[in-house]
Amino acid sequence: MVERIRTRLLVVGSGVAGLHTAWRAAQDGPVILLTKRSLFDSATAYAQGGIAAALGAGDSPELHRRDTLAAGGALCDAAAVQVLVDEGPTRVKELHTAGVAFDLEPSGRFKLGREAAHSRNRIVHAHGDQTGAEVARTLISRVLNSDAVEVVEKARVLDLIVDGERCCGARVSVAGRAVEFIADATVLATGGCGQVYRYTTNPQVATGDGFAIAHRAQVKLTDMEFVQFHPTALDTPENPLALISEAVRGEGAVLLNARGERFMPSRHRLAELAPRDVVAREIFRERRGGERVYLDARQLGEQFVVRFPGVTALCRARGIDPVTEPIPVTPAAHYMMGGIVTDLVGRSSLARLYVCGEVANTGVHGANRLASNSLLEGLVFAERVARDLAETPVLTSLPSPGNWRVPVLEDRGAAQVAADTIRELMWEHAGIARTAHGLRTGLAALREIQTRLPEGATEELNLVQTAQLIAEAALLRKESRGGHFRSDFPNARRKWKGRHIEW
Repeated sequence: MVERIRTRLLVVGSGVAGLHTAWRAAQDGPVILLTKRSLFDSATAYAQGGIAAALGAGDSPELHRRDTLAAGGALCDAAAVQVLVDEGPTRVKELHTAGVAFDLEPSGRFKLGREAAHSRNRIVHAHGDQTGAEVARTLISRVLNSDAVEVVEKARVLDLIVDGERCCGARVSVAGRAVEFIADATVLATGGCGQVYRYTTNPQVATGDGFAIAHRAQVKLTDMEFVQFHPTALDTPENPLALISEAVRGEGAVLLNARGERFMPSRHRLAELAPRDVVAREIFRERRGGERVYLDARQLGEQFVVRFPGVTALCRARGIDPVTEPIPVTPAAHYMMGGIVTDLVGRSSLARLYVCGEVANTGVHGANRLASNSLLEGLVFAERVARDLAETPVLTSLPSPGNWRVPVLEDRGAAQVAADTIRELMWEHAGIARTAHGLRTGLAALREIQTRLPEGATEELNLVQTAQLIAEAALLRKESRGGHFRSDFPNARRKWKGRHIEW
């Protein structure tokens, strides 16, 4: 028997976008917040770099806008970028008022750092390199203290409920029970898809669920070829890999190859502070043949421990002392620039379905996200979603109850093998450097894997379908731009400027 639960608003995901949406929307009616594991399982809690906003003297939304557009490879939506930079400072100040303990100067002003491709110091941090965890802590507290928000953990969304031309909620496995959540409006804030790659900084829940779920419901997606690879993850045999914040390079750390030589000054005028895609490719090049690359921050001395307590703890827990020795690093899948297409208030192409956070494509990132714009985007557009949700009319007619069950995964071993194979294929054929031959090889293998998935492998199905969206788009875009690099088409091409690949 399928259980049915009625609510005003349904929010799926517990990262910054989902939490902020639920908190703010609860002022206008009851909200149910679903999360696949626990409230603390999200990429937000892993975020070290901070939040970018024009808050300092000598900075302005206009300068932030220019930097964002320059990073985006001529694919940003200018209106969305304007919204981001104009509303960003207010959202950061609101978070501070809500309880986020941002790092401050003795004067009480925000302590601002700089990261790659920013023309000003505009990155706010909390506890040095624990910004995401502090933001998550604060928003989780707000959500749990709201009488209007009901949190349901261990809830895996299987598919959207579509009735005619509208979304009416979602079919969900709640600890194995089949539950239909019927809502006047549904918000997907399911995060990214880093787990489709062998090396990633994303948590294990980041299996591309939102992209695949939306695609099956024929919701419009775009720009799935634009995956951002963070240049410096800690090079250890783990999943996910620990992130070494870009702010470490912002403080003066340099990259060394296996021979102890600094290589970035000869590759880009900004050296270690070049755009992420450039740095990631150059590290990838140096690592070919099994060589290692190191991030050397020894010149910071004991100040490293003060500035980066989280990174210090991560390294020392793995037998590496960043104060006295270089840190081994590798590029890793970090962020999806593409996703479900939205307007400026988070509406998707399917009526009553809103999207925000990494799973959305608002247009602010274009082909290459500017560092520390991700948490900012989640905050700014979640606020806009919450405000627009207040205007959503009540469903006057409800869809008929479904006749379905949660499929039981009986062959976990086969599902795990499939997932591991997907990650290897994507890293090899649709990763940092791509070719037509490699992408076709990878796509053929991915399609074969999908046909052999055991019943009940719902998460693996999302993984393989999202992987195919990335590889198909990468094959179609015959140029290099931003986070998408084709070694058989190594340059940007004029005819692809401003063009998007859509589903």
